[in-house]
Amino acid sequence: MIRIYFLLLITAFVASCNTARKTVGDQKVATVETEVANKELNTVEARYSKMEYQVKMRDGISLHTTVYTPKDASPSNIYPIMLKRTPYSCRPYGADKYPDKLQASKALVDEKFIFVYQDVRGRWNSEGDYDNMRPQAPLKSHPSEIDESSDTYDTIDWLVKNVNHNNGKVGQWGISYPGFYSTVGALSGHPALKASSPQAPIADFYFDDFHHQGAYLLSYFRATTVFGYQSEPTTEPWYPFITPNTPDQYEFFMEMGPLSNGDKYYGKDNFFWRQLKEHPDYDTFWQRRNILPHLTNINHAVLTVGGWFDAEDLYGPLMTYKTIEKNNPGINNTIVMGPWSHGDWARDKEDQYVSYINFGKNLSKYFQEEIELPFFKHHLKGADNPELPEALLYDTGKKEWREFEQWPQPNSVKRQLYFAGDEILSFNKKNGTDKISFISDPAKPVPYSEETRMVFTPRKFMADDQRFASRRPDVLTFKTEPLKEDITIGGELLAKLKVSTTGTDADWIVKLIDVYPGDFPDDPNNPESIKLGGYQQMVRSECIRGRYRESFKKGKPFEPNVITPVDLKLQDVLHTFKKGHRIMVQVQSTWFPYIDRNPQTFVKNIFKAKSKDFKSAEHSIYVSGDDASFLSVEILD
Repeated sequence: MIRIYFLLLITAFVASCNTARKTVGDQKVATVETEVANKELNTVEARYSKMEYQVKMRDGISLHTTVYTPKDASPSNIYPIMLKRTPYSCRPYGADKYPDKLQASKALVDEKFIFVYQDVRGRWNSEGDYDNMRPQAPLKSHPSEIDESSDTYDTIDWLVKNVNHNNGKVGQWGISYPGFYSTVGALSGHPALKASSPQAPIADFYFDDFHHQGAYLLSYFRATTVFGYQSEPTTEPWYPFITPNTPDQYEFFMEMGPLSNGDKYYGKDNFFWRQLKEHPDYDTFWQRRNILPHLTNINHAVLTVGGWFDAEDLYGPLMTYKTIEKNNPGINNTIVMGPWSHGDWARDKEDQYVSYINFGKNLSKYFQEEIELPFFKHHLKGADNPELPEALLYDTGKKEWREFEQWPQPNSVKRQLYFAGDEILSFNKKNGTDKISFISDPAKPVPYSEETRMVFTPRKFMADDQRFASRRPDVLTFKTEPLKEDITIGGELLAKLKVSTTGTDADWIVKLIDVYPGDFPDDPNNPESIKLGGYQQMVRSECIRGRYRESFKKGKPFEPNVITPVDLKLQDVLHTFKKGHRIMVQVQSTWFPYIDRNPQTFVKNIFKAKSKDFKSAEHSIYVSGDDASFLSVEILD
């Protein structure tokens, strides 16, 4: 009997275990099914209806336009239109083909707008000829005369009249080149356009992207394939990519040699490469592509966005904001500058790193949810006014946001950081050494980073450790004593150099650097080899092609061994150098392959220089008396 009793107990126990397993298994299956169902419900296809149109412009050219409308749209559910015009494609093409996600933040997508994407004239599935930074034609002498603002007007006009369930209000936004199209679209004057957000916008190709103050950006050499070939309407890439024979960018461009050898990669078919070669100076061709002089009569709200560590478009957002502010008094005009590289504010990152420096948590999410979304909700949906500050800027030293009623600050204190012998940088002019010299050899240029792998445009180097450069004899280094108190440098920077050279041309690069104390703690998220004690973090840097020291319109050779002033504008900065840190400035003449090499022998057109033109030269920086070189900074409270 006892044996039978135990058998019954065991049988009951096994049965209960099987039931429990089945219950757990069923729960797991149900959880997975729920997750799959939720994922399917959150797809673009589940939430938005897609339509494609060929929208006709005033000159008869049709532009491919893709429209995503919330599926719950009805007479009682109407939405504003969010427009992005782009040269980078509206893929996937086909009304039944949906992307994995819309080109907008989750916050905007969840809020629900009618999202519209358009291939600009001459790109992808749109008709017409493409023109890089197409010149603005403010006084159109003929009804069919077009520019990008007229294309924006015609597009908005068609959308509000033909897309169902729209509330008659339009906003536009875009990053990088689409940022330019947002800027120029703000000039359209269409009454339905209520808000524009140019983000990392190109403003002038001679100071953004393809050039920096006369120096050609080699980092864009391969990108010239993307922008230099015309095409009939197409849904597939038509431009050939350059395939490097090495992953090392430095090695690739050294083997290529002078820019004149670039023809073998492009030939005669690439119209943009021909334009670059034929217009080395800031002539009428480039001046007509500068959008800044046209930023007048804007009658709606503008939110300009940029990143302090953007190697592509830092000049663009700063100058776009400042020009709109100057020329359009009274409009709602805001600038946001965060510790981001190119477009990072549109990415989902918990920790915001540039190089090996962590600038904070959820900064992009903060921008998307607390700045961008409320901006568009207010102006397009009538939501409460977020009352954004005039300037919301991130202090990259203190690692905190600051609000300003004006930018740059009118009450800043201008000071000079003087260069001196023995690597001294001081707010007081020093007596002693007259000049400091170094040999600049185009055959052994200073790299922009220790890591020169093949990339489209480098990102991390904007906050990279500069100790590798400090050790080179062709880089001059000046630094303060450890600071006894915090110093916040905020505003515009200007390097006023007095130089001479044994050659007849030279580039000049100036870098502002934050030197960390030797006992600065390491970041546990960094590789073990990355030590932050003594880290020389680049805060700001810029270059100028020396021939353009008097005018970018025409180059002028240096007279050998003659002291010559060179003023180099660096872009704005907001950075607190903390107590115990040092302020450092580096000066050099090569920055490869971020920018191309200067032959250091004056030739009329560096794009046509030959190997024989490239020669070593001795450069000198003068550091005493009336010829003392310095960096002019603005100090904030």
